[in-house]
Amino acid sequence: MLVKFRDFYGSVRRCSMVALSLIVLSGIPAQRASASDNSGNRSGRNSRGKSTKESLPSPFAGSSSTTNLMRKKSKDERLRALLTKQAIVSFDAGPLQNPSHVKLGQALFFDKELSGNRDTACSTCHHPFLATGDELSLSVGTAAKKDGTLGEDRKIGDGRSFAPRNAPAVFNLGSPEWVTQYWDGRIAETDTGYISPAGSMLPKNLPNVIAIQAMFPVTSRVEMRGLKGDLDVYGNHNELADIDDNDLPLIWDAIAARLLSLPGYQTLFAEAFPGETVGFEHAAIAIAAFEAEAFTYLDSPWDRYLTGNNRALSSSQKNGALLFFGSAGCSSCHSGSLLTDQQFHNLGVPQFGPGKGAEAPLDFGRARVTGKPQELFKFRTPPLRNCEVTGPYMHNGAYRDLEDAIAHHAEPITSLNRYQVDSHVEQDPLRSTYDQENQVLVAGSINLLKLPTHLSKKEIRHLADFMKALTAPKIQQRLDATIPVTVPSGLPVD
Repeated sequence: MLVKFRDFYGSVRRCSMVALSLIVLSGIPAQRASASDNSGNRSGRNSRGKSTKESLPSPFAGSSSTTNLMRKKSKDERLRALLTKQAIVSFDAGPLQNPSHVKLGQALFFDKELSGNRDTACSTCHHPFLATGDELSLSVGTAAKKDGTLGEDRKIGDGRSFAPRNAPAVFNLGSPEWVTQYWDGRIAETDTGYISPAGSMLPKNLPNVIAIQAMFPVTSRVEMRGLKGDLDVYGNHNELADIDDNDLPLIWDAIAARLLSLPGYQTLFAEAFPGETVGFEHAAIAIAAFEAEAFTYLDSPWDRYLTGNNRALSSSQKNGALLFFGSAGCSSCHSGSLLTDQQFHNLGVPQFGPGKGAEAPLDFGRARVTGKPQELFKFRTPPLRNCEVTGPYMHNGAYRDLEDAIAHHAEPITSLNRYQVDSHVEQDPLRSTYDQENQVLVAGSINLLKLPTHLSKKEIRHLADFMKALTAPKIQQRLDATIPVTVPSGLPVD
């Protein structure tokens, strides 16, 4: 259960606003391809179904130690030394998915039948047209002004609220390295099992944090379930909205009953889970399988570089990588093969939007889960693969431009103090929710020790160039191919 912060928030407000103001004003600091194949093919594994990994060439290969000591090391030698030291290799894409699970998951991912009003699918906020996100700072869920709209065309409906956090991209979710989900990490794998907002109500047969995450968007009134009294697109009563928010098993059972009333889903579930009594957890397993198979790409320029191809990166991209894994310190948080430590940090991101829980309009981030004041405004480090196309950035989409997001990391207090919401946020209703007074509270708990103290404009460009090397080739063409023509409910596919 999430921690209530009503009393704590009041005490924060009573702290010395003058002192915190001085801090701010002072300016203190389903298609895979192998890394060696740039064709966009489905393969990305050897004959045993494992992701392809090769040992990095030694930075001293091909020359004597005396010669290496006498000459300046090349960019590749320096970069590969950093990668070796930090154990950066191609990530493990995970096991091949069951094709019948993937087929079912694809239908479920794009089918609005899962939402209370039958107007919102998983793909509404994670659409292949929009790099598995929605290109919005904060998502517009069910009951939008106009049904069937995506991205910037999707406007919030009357009496509705924005989702409190940015919809993350869903790339590379098949990797067994994933141990957390959500910006606040409220779903996590631990040594003793899984934790989630459902607690003991969570079904026991869910295999990983990705499948567990797929259980929850359908329970959210803002995202998919709707409000009491809503009518669906056919003008029928929305029965899912009548269920108490805390009765998660009943919500899941009601959605499963909806799906199993349709002949197309009866067939797909029987093929995917023969002989099993189907619950919504089976739908979640299938959705996770589809996401893992459809949106995992192993052939970006960076992946090709990791397998030994020095020509895969441009000179500017290598400069950026040297900064990223070296002096800029980016890899202290964006670490490992997934380029995330899956931990939580306060970067001083400007706050706006509806907020969450008792602290609204603020969002306390990780502290909502742990109840620890020292984790106020901390959010999970996002992965960076394909980040060139997945903006807006930060937990609430505070920056549309990648270079602006990078610059914020270098000087967060200065960036927070100078932030102009109208320059970075496209959604008009969100702009009015930005309150400069709230930013003083955020600034007071920034951890500067894990951030670079300064980056020049040239260095920021190099870093952005490196991050573009994380983008899979022909990515939009490959994403478009994941969209089905029809789904079993007969509802339109956006």
